Amino acid sequence: MAEAVRVLIADDQALLRGSFRLLIDSTPGMEAVGEAGDGAVAVELARELRPDVVLMDLRMPVMDGIAATRQICSDPTLAGVRVLALTMFDMDEYVYPALQAGASGFMLKDVSPTDLIAGIRVIATGAGVLAPTVTRRVIAKFSRSDESTRPAPRLVGLTKREQEVLVLIANGLSNAEISADLVISLPTVKTHVSSLLAKLQARDRAQLVIIAYESGLAERGMPG
Repeated sequence: MAEAVRVLIADDQALLRGSFRLLIDSTPGMEAVGEAGDGAVAVELARELRPDVVLMDLRMPVMDGIAATRQICSDPTLAGVRVLALTMFDMDEYVYPALQAGASGFMLKDVSPTDLIAGIRVIATGAGVLAPTVTRRVIAKFSRSDESTRPAPRLVGLTKREQEVLVLIANGLSNAEISADLVISLPTVKTHVSSLLAKLQARDRAQLVIIAYESGLAERGMPG
């Protein structure tokens, strides 16, 4: 039997923490291993409990979720810990900084219980998950930003096919959808994704999306 996905819940609202715990503990193959009411405690518990996933609220006292995410994701002893951040519709300004800090994905706070559980499972596998409506708005804002402020491109060494796969990842396509779009096998897509993660030193799929936009590749589209 596979081990249960271990989840740390970080939210400053006790009622929400309790609701998340009840949902997680009632889901087969998943368990809540701890609760934190602020970002500093979330970091401490992440180091103590080594959860598979931290469900991270971004607005908390003492230390906010972005700072807590940065500390967790930059700690080499916590390399196996993934952060799934929760955001509100009116909190887009928090999304991009948290992804830069290392969050593996985002979901909206009004997400359905079914989708939240699915998101936690995806994050636990080492993949990333981004709420499509949030992603589109964040990308639109980032694309309109001054290009001079963007980090230098990080695409040196990528093959044309890898760049094509990276563009499709940035567009939100799954491996199966990329396979169909490029007319290549699913194992080949997985090989390209693994190569991208290694070459770009990305933690997961969400980080590949960030790199695609920072480099300008996502806006340029498929390499010719």
